[in-house]
Amino acid sequence: MDLRKQRLIELLLVDCFRYKTDPPFTLSSGATSPYYVDCKQLTLSAEGQAIVGALGYELARAHEVIAVGGLTLGADPIACAIAHHSFARSQRLQAFVVRKEPKGHGTERWIEGTVSPGSRVAVVDDVLTTGRSTQQAITHARQAGLIVEHALVLVDREEGGADALRAVGVEVHALVTRSELMAVRALAQRHAEEAVIA
Repeated sequence: MDLRKQRLIELLLVDCFRYKTDPPFTLSSGATSPYYVDCKQLTLSAEGQAIVGALGYELARAHEVIAVGGLTLGADPIACAIAHHSFARSQRLQAFVVRKEPKGHGTERWIEGTVSPGSRVAVVDDVLTTGRSTQQAITHARQAGLIVEHALVLVDREEGGADALRAVGVEVHALVTRSELMAVRALAQRHAEEAVIA
């Protein structure tokens, strides 16, 4: 495994992953789950931004987009980290923000940033569960004339969101999946238990 991805998973487990069963967490979709991943602890940290920016940039460049952005607030630090990382590279990427409601004055836009109609972009999100918030960003980006065929997510909970996005013509690329997080977590717990027994 790439050392940067390994470190990303470590940071997610230490700073972002929470587990409880009584009561379970309520997700934005209304569903409940015994685990919750709050990526803002990572994406708003210096080390997290450096890692997410580098890995996100590589994914974005592999799919030949010129800008990345998504629904505020979860997508904002990810998009900015990728754009910032790109500044020292041969291909610079722009960041954009999709508002949750249009600006109430002036231009009354949904999209903020230096992207123009016809631009190939990737929509980003921190956690993908059902795909509802990512779809909202995709809809507004497409209404603004942007070409959206790819979504970059920090964590895919593997609960149907990727299928929902595929149904609207968008392929999902996750930096980390729930399966990967849970496998590393289980391994760490096993090592801890073995150390206690020893």
